Amino acid sequence: MKKTQNNQSTVNNSLLNIITPIGLELKRNSLIVGESSGRIYGIVKYPQKVDYGWLAKITNIPGTVVGITFIPIDNGEFISGLSKNVIQNRSAADSAKDPLIRQRAEQAAMDGEKIMLQIDREGETVGTMIISIMVISREENNFQKICRKTESIIATSKAKLRIMANLQEQAFKSVAPYYTLDEAIGEVLKRVIPMSSFVGGFPFSSSGYNDGTGYYFGRDSTGGLVVLDPWKRGNDRTNTNFTIMGVAGVGKSTVVKHIALSEYMKGTKIIFIDPEREYQEITKALNGDWINTGGDVNGKINPLQIRPTPVDDDDKYYKDEGHGMGDMAIYMKNLEIFFSLYLPSLSDKQRAILKNVLIKLYNHFGIRWDTDINILSNEDFPVFSDLYELLKEKATKGKTSSSKNEYEELALLLQDIALGSDAFLWNGKSTIKTSSRCICLDTHDLQNTSDNIKRTQYFNILTWCWQQMSLDRNEPVLLICDESYLMIDPNVPQSLVFLRNVEKRARKYEAGVAIISHSVVDFLDPKIKLYGQALLDIPAYKILMGCDGMNLIETKKLYNLTDAEEQLLGQKKRGNALVMIGSKRLHVNFQIPDYKFEFMGKAGGR
Repeated sequence: MKKTQNNQSTVNNSLLNIITPIGLELKRNSLIVGESSGRIYGIVKYPQKVDYGWLAKITNIPGTVVGITFIPIDNGEFISGLSKNVIQNRSAADSAKDPLIRQRAEQAAMDGEKIMLQIDREGETVGTMIISIMVISREENNFQKICRKTESIIATSKAKLRIMANLQEQAFKSVAPYYTLDEAIGEVLKRVIPMSSFVGGFPFSSSGYNDGTGYYFGRDSTGGLVVLDPWKRGNDRTNTNFTIMGVAGVGKSTVVKHIALSEYMKGTKIIFIDPEREYQEITKALNGDWINTGGDVNGKINPLQIRPTPVDDDDKYYKDEGHGMGDMAIYMKNLEIFFSLYLPSLSDKQRAILKNVLIKLYNHFGIRWDTDINILSNEDFPVFSDLYELLKEKATKGKTSSSKNEYEELALLLQDIALGSDAFLWNGKSTIKTSSRCICLDTHDLQNTSDNIKRTQYFNILTWCWQQMSLDRNEPVLLICDESYLMIDPNVPQSLVFLRNVEKRARKYEAGVAIISHSVVDFLDPKIKLYGQALLDIPAYKILMGCDGMNLIETKKLYNLTDAEEQLLGQKKRGNALVMIGSKRLHVNFQIPDYKFEFMGKAGGR
């Protein structure tokens, strides 16, 4: 018996949904495609002179679909027609009495002769070009906004736009990839242009951003590659500092690790200040130095150890020959900030007494105003227990009861840092040692301590980092300050002044600073706005990720955002950011290669 075969045709509904609209309603000046409103325009006039990449401005308008058709034509027929046109324009220019009409006719004749020269002598190919632009959006308000923006962009390009009235169906077919050009649309929109103008203005000719050197950074809104070299100088790019802002969960940590890995591969030394223990795994994956500076024995930074001041000896006329302020005098200013953060209740008189005792303490250890700090080791500096003992000694030797009380009060205030729980952080010789190009200074163990302790240790770590950044002018160093808001103390703005000065001076030492935080509002408190705003303004590279509420309002004011840029940040789309490279602004989608995620670990930024 013969087996009967039933050939049943199956319908691929998924494919049908993709290539065909759910519903289509045509109107005189618009159409409805599924749930979206649409309107199709056509360009009926082009500018006489165009720049390279001029079509990119037209084809990259958000919320639009653009159809371009270029049909080569016979050069001989076109030259004959063009020659007649030049003769007519010359005749019109000679006979015209109106200066405006005469000027336009002369210009048209000159342009015609120029094109004729390109075609006849240089073999330029010409053709007819047809451009249709379809605006489409689900929301009516957004649809009208995109229509206005499209009309504005075309007008600024010195081209002329026209709504395809009563031809929306034919125009829709022309834009759609599953139809060919409709004759009615061709008759309305065909315009003759040289092939060079079409090729030179092709949509992909100017997409993306490329420094020529550097590394893959991300992709722009059109899918073009963004290749960035943060160490490249010129024009409005004067430093290698970053500002990275965004609410929790939008991908800040991922972006930071992406940049850190790229810089590490280029040979840059990376230093993390990590209050949330997010960079432990990436540091260990790079065989770096992970140091617990939250009380660990091997992570101690002695605040009383004077750090050498980097000497600016590039200028032979203004070279520092040792006649300026010494290292000790400059470092005393840092100690004033340290004690203001740790003990904000100190009076001016107590600060003056403490400073005097500190000077005598250094003198006891053989350190004076003109001592060369570079020849001293970690063991040559005093610690807080030495300061405490000296205060106790001063109290017993005080000539008056009031002076005794003052020294006793200071000794009591400093007892905790010398003998108590804070002694594990700051009382002792510096034990921190590094030997790699990736260093992570972890302060996660201070999570449950007071804000004063966090701020003080953050500042202490920052002074050590600045010493590392300024050691070698030929080694690029990137300092990544996560959770930078921890540095902010409205009552002690000097801590932000120090960070601002590090940002300003870093470029002279081939170094950069990345400020990472959740909100610009933290830096714009009236008491510290003078310094906090500078921290956000100085960096040449700003990465603004999703935000909302007052944070979005302040960000818009600070960076003068457009409505489209504000909308981008308000969407809080993960992995998307408004990136400012000098004065240039890009919508960047951080599409990070899979191999980098193997280094990133599981603690934030996945």
